[in-house]
Amino acid sequence: MDYKEYTGKSVNDLITDACQDLGVTSDRLDYVVVSEGSSGFLGLGSKNAVIKARIKSDEVPAEEVKAEETVSEVKTEEVPVKKSESEKIIPVSDPAKYEAAAVKFLEDVFKAMELEAQIKTSFELSENALDIELLGNDMGILIGKRGATLDSLQYLVSLVVNKDSEQYIRVKVDTEDYRERRRATLENLAKNVSSKVKRTGRPYELESMNPYERRIIHSALQDNDYVYTYSEGEGSNRHIVVALKEGVKPTGDRGRYNGRRGRRY
Repeated sequence: MDYKEYTGKSVNDLITDACQDLGVTSDRLDYVVVSEGSSGFLGLGSKNAVIKARIKSDEVPAEEVKAEETVSEVKTEEVPVKKSESEKIIPVSDPAKYEAAAVKFLEDVFKAMELEAQIKTSFELSENALDIELLGNDMGILIGKRGATLDSLQYLVSLVVNKDSEQYIRVKVDTEDYRERRRATLENLAKNVSSKVKRTGRPYELESMNPYERRIIHSALQDNDYVYTYSEGEGSNRHIVVALKEGVKPTGDRGRYNGRRGRRY
């Protein structure tokens, strides 16, 4: 993977931006500082910091494009819940039937993609939860850019499984522990962005995310003493804004905050 160049006021800010842009945590980022920048004298002669960054070579994601052409255009709105999730969960009567339906659907998809994959399923009756793990040599294709393909597969499987079910069944499709790795990436992103907002005082708009990923960001910062989060936008454009709490002063702002938001990536 080739290096991408990032330009901004400080190296720390650029590392945060690169992590978000590439969808990795800082420990998986390979970067080179081209210029640390300078503030100049009385604002004259200032120079931006510049870094070149890429995902570490041993962790570059596998090919993503082919699978995205197959399933990533599927809308990923949440499947309607048949009964309020706040109600007591009543276990389905025949979980094996729903596991079989999910496996049959995925086998047909993989056959169309000419992809070999092993499908493992487990059903937790107390939660009416179906967990599916996909195993194989080309699983990066099924993950897609920032998990878009995997999310689409999960959405489709959920439609198939819940089509004739008497109770709502929660479906999770995962491979190569992507869901947990993505959670760690988002939690690290939340930490980095909150530090940036605390330092600059400027609200920071994150990229658009699905409801599950937005919940991870909200949860990661809900007890933060300096910043708070809220969501803006509709549908696929809904995203999180991280902002400084009222009464908190920026810790590293050299000039007066003019109320403008930070960049959105």
